[in-house]
Amino acid sequence: MGTPLSVRALRGGFRVFGRAAPALAAAAAARLFGSPPRRQTSDAEREALARGRSGNLEMGGGRIAMWTWGSGPAVLLAHGWGSRGARLRSFVEPLVASGRSVVAFDAPGHGDSSGRTSSLPQFALAIRAVADTAGDIEAVVAHSLGCPSVAFAMTRGLSLSRAVFLAPAANPGAYTERFARTLAIPAPVLERMKRRFEDKYRLRWEELDLPRAARNFQAALLVIHDRADAEVPFENGESIAAAWPGATLVPTEGLGHTRIVHDPAVVARAVAFVTGSEAANRSL
Repeated sequence: MGTPLSVRALRGGFRVFGRAAPALAAAAAARLFGSPPRRQTSDAEREALARGRSGNLEMGGGRIAMWTWGSGPAVLLAHGWGSRGARLRSFVEPLVASGRSVVAFDAPGHGDSSGRTSSLPQFALAIRAVADTAGDIEAVVAHSLGCPSVAFAMTRGLSLSRAVFLAPAANPGAYTERFARTLAIPAPVLERMKRRFEDKYRLRWEELDLPRAARNFQAALLVIHDRADAEVPFENGESIAAAWPGATLVPTEGLGHTRIVHDPAVVARAVAFVTGSEAANRSL
């Protein structure tokens, strides 16, 4: 299969403007990097959202869509890049049945929330805002980019007792290198893009490294990651679990990056861990 025409065109553009107008090229790269793919909501997702109590939260001039099910101690669901809150719908019924309330949201630039661009810091701000609105959050179940977003929110004051990370990305900042290779973005342009990002969100690039931050966390953590995950390699989950004090790593086989969020055994193990009703074994 050949390279899509749009990618070839972008490569050509970055080769030209990367030399002639690096600041302009860096701005274009930042826009592309921060633009999540848009996906249609499935019937199953619409049905799950319809059973929840919907609301909107104002944040930074934008609107965050959120939903709540059940009552009791709150568990927050945090989706990944290009996804939406209903992606983790399989956790709603068992958590509500356990006496928990469940809170889901669409990150900025995703689903029913406003905006067209997003970033890990924006995910983290939304997590903090939703948690503040919902009251005390007992635990989080997060997938993919939602995991380092939760961790980043924890470095900014989010308090949790327990967390479940499904197919977590250990260092989302490293994905800029793959992004740059795909679009043939010159190294100086990539560095400009990173500096723009740091200045905009008032952080250092290394703060996005989850294992680096994990050494200071006290919440109990369960990591579930598929050994054949082609999107976020298994080594990401391994490095997080190794760095996070007391964390448990549960490998799976044959679930990949997406099916893991609906697998009945994964859901049951995660809910048992969140509720403290069963020890998290090291295999499924």
